[in-house]
Parts: sequence; structure tokens; C-alpha cells
Amino acid sequence: MFTDMVGYTDLGQRNESLSLVLVEEQRRLVRPVLNRHGGREVKTMGDAFLVEFPSALDAVRCAYDIQRTVREFNFSLSDERRIRLRVGVHVGDVVGSRGDISGDAVNVASRIEPLAEEGGVCLSRQVYDQVQNKFDLPLASLGVRMLKNMSMPLEVFKIVMPWNEEKAIPRTQLDKRRIAVLPFASISPDPADEYFAEGMTEELISTMSRIGGLKVIARTSVMGYKGGQKKISEVAKDLDVGTVLEGSVRKAGDKLRITVQLIDSQTSDHLWAESYDRDLRDVFAIQSDISETVCEALKVQLLPVEKARIEKKQEVNPEAYALYLKGRFFWNERTQEGVNKAVKYFEQVVRIDPKFAPAYSGLADCYNILADYSWMAPSRAGQFAKDYSVKAIQIDDNLAEAHASLALTLTNCFWDFGSAEKELKRAIELRPNSAPAYHWYSVLLFYLRRLGESRSMVARALDLDPYSRVMNMVMANMLAITGDTQEAMRRYEELVELHPDFAALHYWKSQVHASRSEHDAAIDEAKKAVDLDNNPIIGLNLAWVYAVAGKRDESARILNDWIGRARSEYVAPSLIGQVELAMGRRDEGFRWLEKGVEEKDVNLLYFGNLPWLKKYRSDPRWKKIDRRLGIVQEGTKANGRA
Repeated sequence: MFTDMVGYTDLGQRNESLSLVLVEEQRRLVRPVLNRHGGREVKTMGDAFLVEFPSALDAVRCAYDIQRTVREFNFSLSDERRIRLRVGVHVGDVVGSRGDISGDAVNVASRIEPLAEEGGVCLSRQVYDQVQNKFDLPLASLGVRMLKNMSMPLEVFKIVMPWNEEKAIPRTQLDKRRIAVLPFASISPDPADEYFAEGMTEELISTMSRIGGLKVIARTSVMGYKGGQKKISEVAKDLDVGTVLEGSVRKAGDKLRITVQLIDSQTSDHLWAESYDRDLRDVFAIQSDISETVCEALKVQLLPVEKARIEKKQEVNPEAYALYLKGRFFWNERTQEGVNKAVKYFEQVVRIDPKFAPAYSGLADCYNILADYSWMAPSRAGQFAKDYSVKAIQIDDNLAEAHASLALTLTNCFWDFGSAEKELKRAIELRPNSAPAYHWYSVLLFYLRRLGESRSMVARALDLDPYSRVMNMVMANMLAITGDTQEAMRRYEELVELHPDFAALHYWKSQVHASRSEHDAAIDEAKKAVDLDNNPIIGLNLAWVYAVAGKRDESARILNDWIGRARSEYVAPSLIGQVELAMGRRDEGFRWLEKGVEEKDVNLLYFGNLPWLKKYRSDPRWKKIDRRLGIVQEGTKANGRA
């Protein structure tokens, strides 16, 4: 936390003795407040305090308490003798040395503090993620800001103080800059063109997601409103959005008619409406026009760099664009058949238009899925994904999706974690509302064993994609891995009610049951997962659960079957090793784990974090493997502090 006195330099030039008196008064007021909230005064720098706390919530409560205390002190004083403070709070890793602290987290806090108004407190997005719904006062977004000497833009929030009645935002009032783009209705004469309306919805979400001053709900969470069965007020309540954009698409040959309307979700007032009659080749210009007009209607500042990116002139081959949207349609199905269809559509696109960067990014996404679901060997799929991502970036370095795809490939298939983190930061810089980028960043941080930061990224992804079954499952997984298995199980149960056919949910439930020695429940959940999707990951999980439960014969039967299949199809070696270890055959288990290192088996990266596998990680053979993974141990860094 940084605190600073407003106007102190000017006061010192006018009346040095008074400025010194006020600094001493400030220190007398602030220090008892710091003690009450567990803050450690690192140092004072003239009129400023640098303070660290054991938690973000402690820091935020202290920041408010400081401003409340100072306000009460000022009440009966003349204007000249009043103390005026600004406070900035950030959370992250710091480096301690001889009682002082340094590092990026300290620098960010110092850059946030000047953004606060007099008597105000500003927080970074990372702090907001940790204190929302725990702090009693409203927290309002000030949008994404570029901070001095910082390479990445950062979303900044402020505490809405209870005494600023004219500025206060009622807790029931929704943020108009938080917007949902509902699925566009297809009114095309050909029913087969319905994919086009869905694709246009996704593309518009993507374009608007590049604007840092907006919060755009992700595709996954809005597609459930297809067909317009819910009222706008219900959508607002479900998604916590202040504004809704809805519309329709009519495609006839290469001609488009798109109608859109922007609606205040609380009053149902129409803020803006427009119709566009254009050629299909001008589809990007339409998306840019809509995005800019939404910003204008909502009084959102469009940064020059954002304006340049979304206004970039580009025409598209109509046939290629239609095929591209079909590819995205099938990729979103997340089935092996759907992904393979998507590959074929994207390949057709690049044959027609070799300079269409999103198609190469789409191909990279397909091969990332094929590797992640073990439908193709990571060594083979990863090389395809890397080549296509790099090609997309070469064509268009401002394509956020390509940077995110490359990051996922570098993470999962090449274990190049440093380069992956750079690519993710670039993706988020280009598209601050990208839920997949935050998700994949959380995965990277999880592998790197920076669990607190990983959980924060999951929270950011969920904020943008609240109904994503994957992200909700990932949050439950994080709870289980960090020890709160009871809350994790509660969330799993809720998700299973909503998504009973989601095999991964039953997979993770079985693992947590097994970790709690609830063997019958673990076997039952593992069987349900196999019934839904008997891929190598889920099939070998059943073998592992049987082994943990002491049912060696059942485990051996399944294990031997998958070892046999590994001769003709890809089966993750570290998963075989995990079963061997559970069977008590450590030498054989570690032999398979070592093979996993050679094949860059991503499941090894999970092995290093899962608490129910901890007993194997004390083996010297694991320590050798661990060093080969290239992961910086969290213990080598200072603890994260607010």
C-alpha cells in the first residue's frame, strides 16, 4: 500500500513549517490504523508511506479506515490545515532485503496511488479479485489504464466512500460498461445459414473485448440466451450486466443486413439502434462501427491504440469468411469429430485467402485441443499448433487470439514457460476482456506453482465468463487442490446438476473422493466419467482409483488394456506411471514418468501440484524429474504480499 499527501510539494514551497507539521500529524493519525489492521510500515518517504500486509483484504480495510480517520480529523479544521491523502493498493510478489521491499508489486502500487481522488483509495484488478464480496463498500471500475513505466495496461478500481453521496453507486445499480452481446437472431432465407449469426455474435464479442473500458461477457456465457426466451431484466440479473446488445443477421449471398440495438438493462430504454446493409467483404468495418458507437453511447473512452486496432482497414473474401465461421462453429463443439471438421474448414480458408490470419489461429486452437484431450500426441499436435500460431502473428501481430494460442502451445507442448507468459501478457494487452487468455494464464501459473496468482486469474476469467462449465470446474479444482475439499465438492455437485454429461466433472470428483479415502464414491464417479468419454485420461483414472482403493485386479486389467493400446495410439505415459505408483510398483512408475518427460507429457505438470500425489514427490527420482520440467519453485520467490 502507498499513501501520499495531496498538494504536499506545493504546500512545502509556500509554507515549509506548516507542511512539516502536517506530515507529523499524518504519521500520528496513520500509524495506529496500520497497527489495527496488521500493516507493517516498511518506510516513509517524505509525506508518503509504504506498507505491507498479510492479506489484500486487510490492506483494503486499512486503506478505508485511514481515509475515515483523516476525514474525522479534518472535520473542524480550516481548509489550509486539513490533511488530504490518496491511497493505492496492489497485491503481488515482493522481494525483501534488510527490512525494505521491492519488485513489480511495489512499483504498481506506487503507480496506482496517483489515480485516486483526494480522500480516495484505488485498487488494482488483482486486489479486487481477492476482496470482492468480502468488503462491505462498493468497488467501482475506473477502466483499464496505462501506468507509467508499465508495459501492460491494468484495470483499476476505487472504493466508493459512504460519505460521497453524490458520487456513490448504489449496490443495486449495475455497471453500464459491463455488457452482454446476446446471440444474434438469424433471419436469413436459408436455415443452413444459422451458423453465420452465431459466428457474427462471437466475432463482435471478440472485437468489443479489445476495449479496456468495457467488460464484455464471453461467448460461452451468452449462448445460453439463444432464442430470446428471457427478458432483458432477467439477463441483467443473471450476468450482472448494465447494458445488453441484441440484434439480427440476414445473409443473402454476399449481402448482409445487420440490425442492432443497445438497451439499458435496468430501465429497458433503447440507448441506440442501427441497421447496416453492406457487402459481406465489409463485415469487419461493421463490427468496428458497432464497437465504437457502443463506446460513445456508454461514454467509454476509447484509447488511441484501441481505436487504431479496431478501425484497421481490412476486407475479407466472402467465401473464406463464411468457411471461417463454420470452422469456429464446429471448434466450439469441443468434440473430436467437431474439431476435425473445423480443421478442414480452416484449411479451406487459407487455401482461398492465405493472408487471413484468424484462420491460422483457428488451426492452432484445433491442434491445441487435439493435444489437450489426448486425441493426438502432444509432440505432433504441438508442432502444428506452434507453426500455425506463429504464421498468424507474422500476418497480424495485433491478433490477440494468436498470441494466446501460441502461449498455450508453448506451455503445454514445449514447456517454454517464460515465452508463454510473455505471449499471454501480449494477448491480454491486445484484448483485456479475453476469458480464454486469463484461463490459460491461470493454467500456466498453476504449473509454475504460483497458486495464489493462478486462482486470481481464474476469478478474472469467471468474471467475464460466469456460466462457463470449464471455468467453474477449474475454480472448484483450485479449492480442492488448496485444501478446501468440502467447498470444492459442493461446487462439483452444483455443476453436475447443470452439466450431468460433462465427463471431466466426474473425473475430478473421483480424484477428490479418492484423496479423502471415499473409495466407493470415487469408483462410482470414475465409472460415470468412463461411460461418458472413455479417452486415455479418463480410462486410466479409473485404473488409478481402483488401485488407490486396493482393488489391484480391476486396476491391472484396465492398465494392461491401455498399455496395449499405447502401441497404436497416443496414451499419456505419466498417467500410466501414476497407476503403477498407486499399485506400489515404484520403479515401473518412475520409468513411465521419465518417459513422460521425454514426450513433454503435460500431465506431468499436474503431478507436481496435486496434493494426493504428494507422497511420491519426496522420492529422489521425482526431484530429478522436477528439475527437468524447468519450473521455478515458488519457494525461491518471496511470498506474495499486499
